[in-house]
Amino acid sequence: MEVYRTDRIRNVVLLGHGGVGKTSLTEAMAYLAGITNRVGRVEDGNTLSDFDKEEIKRKFSISTSFVPVEWEKTKINIMDTPGFFDFVGEAEEAAYAADAAIIVVSGKAGVQVGTEKSWELCERYNLPRIIYVTDMDIDEVSYHDVVTRLQELYGKRIAPIHMPIRENGQFVGYVNLVKNKGRLYVDKDQKKECDIPDYLNEHLEEYREALLESVAESSEEFMERYFSGEEFSEAEIGAAITTNVEDCSIVPVCMGSPVNMKGVRNLLDDIVSYFPDPSRRKRAGLDKNSNGTFDADYDFQKPKSAQVFKTIVDPFLGKYSMIKVCSGVIKNDDVLYNVTQDKEEKLSKLHVLCGSKAQEVPELHAGDIGAIAKLGDTQTGDSFATKANPVDYGQIPLSKPYTKKRYAAINKQDIDKIAQGLARLATEDRTMRIVNDAANHQSLICGIGDMHIDVIASKLKERYKVDVELTEPKIAFRETIRKNSDVDSKYKKQSGGHGQYGHVKLRFEPSGDMEQPYIFEEVVVGGSVPKNYFPAVEKGLAESVQSGPLAAYPVVGVKAVLYDGSYHPVDSSEMAFKTATIMGFKKGFMEAGPVLLEPIVTMRVVVPDAFTGDVMGDLNKRRGRVLGMNPDKSGHTVVEAEVPELELYGYSNTLRSMTGGAGDFSYEFCRYEQAPADVQQKQIEARANQITKVEE
Repeated sequence: MEVYRTDRIRNVVLLGHGGVGKTSLTEAMAYLAGITNRVGRVEDGNTLSDFDKEEIKRKFSISTSFVPVEWEKTKINIMDTPGFFDFVGEAEEAAYAADAAIIVVSGKAGVQVGTEKSWELCERYNLPRIIYVTDMDIDEVSYHDVVTRLQELYGKRIAPIHMPIRENGQFVGYVNLVKNKGRLYVDKDQKKECDIPDYLNEHLEEYREALLESVAESSEEFMERYFSGEEFSEAEIGAAITTNVEDCSIVPVCMGSPVNMKGVRNLLDDIVSYFPDPSRRKRAGLDKNSNGTFDADYDFQKPKSAQVFKTIVDPFLGKYSMIKVCSGVIKNDDVLYNVTQDKEEKLSKLHVLCGSKAQEVPELHAGDIGAIAKLGDTQTGDSFATKANPVDYGQIPLSKPYTKKRYAAINKQDIDKIAQGLARLATEDRTMRIVNDAANHQSLICGIGDMHIDVIASKLKERYKVDVELTEPKIAFRETIRKNSDVDSKYKKQSGGHGQYGHVKLRFEPSGDMEQPYIFEEVVVGGSVPKNYFPAVEKGLAESVQSGPLAAYPVVGVKAVLYDGSYHPVDSSEMAFKTATIMGFKKGFMEAGPVLLEPIVTMRVVVPDAFTGDVMGDLNKRRGRVLGMNPDKSGHTVVEAEVPELELYGYSNTLRSMTGGAGDFSYEFCRYEQAPADVQQKQIEARANQITKVEE
């Protein structure tokens, strides 16, 4: 592929609900641009985008794929993203690197939750966008219904620039509203001019008016001409659309059928005509020399800088760091400074990825997207610049994972291979986290949803040949006491020669400090327990609180007072006093009203107003306490509640089921509080075999 200047580059992300046809649209654009000589099908597992074995098996996209196409002497970097919510991190990374977006809507399914989430993502990054309605070859599809719903949601910004022509239920052509002319398809994507059918006049006038009104609002002069009844020329309408698309005040709607190649050529033309090149977008970073702002703005004349926005780790392809050049021109064999990690890297060859294939290029201009192989420790989000002009672009904001599953090796010999495989997958996927929960002796995979975690386990098996078992995670309960107790504990053992003797008298009471496992005091008088054995007593306490006698959970909030005891001048030892303390702790703890404490989280659930009642009812079933409800700026309701962490397992699936995928949630630890009696009993019974017995 040849080198393109900044003004001849378009970076476009395809967004939309899962299954609407983004990959099929990518395939059609690649075919028309001459990248492939056949059109692949998702069902057949032979598309450019979905080349990973996991994607072929499941028949949907899991990772963002890159397909650069050349059209009208312009390079269009197409980023095909997954539509399923569990892989939202992939869409977020691609949107961060894009300069514009195509939101794909199924004409059959209409506007879905994924459509609205795609719009919100575009709003986050102020991305110019076009809405492409697909599935127009299906007879029952109503383009008008889709446009009407979009206008209900987003108002006058929605401006159709095409509308379909149908004959006998077949999609045979379209009306170009900019030119106000009809076109009939000839041999799939070829077309000829035709008269506009009379039956389209009703909606034609409505759509044309919406388009002209959007054009009129682009300037005061146009507004005056519009109200005076003047007609705009085709060139004026096109120029106004370009300007308004760039500032996001207008969102054109077009349509087609990628499986039949209809409407795809128009879309490619519109991308080149209406979408801005990178130099029209702002890009700023932190100048590490001056601590001021460096306005890169994709200017090829400024010092070199770039950011890694995605990492690809493939057992066969190797590791590729996907970069977007923010300023300057990056060339093969450049030595760049990794500002984030404070180290210099000599670049190997530059590539552009086209599906699973890497094509070598000599240089990448500002605004272009490419790949660098084998950059060692470089991670997603790292910034590259020159040592003389270090610029840091910060980290990429991604969704946090709140769904957890416990994993364990099916074959114990695979533990190291599993750790290595998960580390590599985490390098590639920044929305997964691996947590070693030492307190509960478990390892956790955290992901966006259950499907996300299942795919991680499946990739482990496919790529690294190791199996893991996924189960419900243990919850970090704690044990404490509610009453006082007084114990007399003696450890005495005679086995020939020196024996063992330790004797302590201890008082236990709640300390009131739930941040500390225990507080230890000694008030021994008269030397009944020598001072040199005090540390042994505290060691016994420190060991005891690690696994409580009620259900083997860590102990918090206990105050222990050593007030008396006795010793033997020959047989006493540190070990004897430590053992006596452990025995005394177990007895005293169980006599002091022991209870289990469960973790409570503060939860934030964001849902459309229509689902608020369902969400609150479900939270009540989970023993939640609703603290309040507030509207947010997007017209949704934010429900805030305190919920026991024990009740959150499976919540991601439940919330999606209740809200059709429209709900989001997050939570953070709040405090511990006493668990209900039935919950305590279940935990005690389940962990009975983990109670450590001290032999007397």
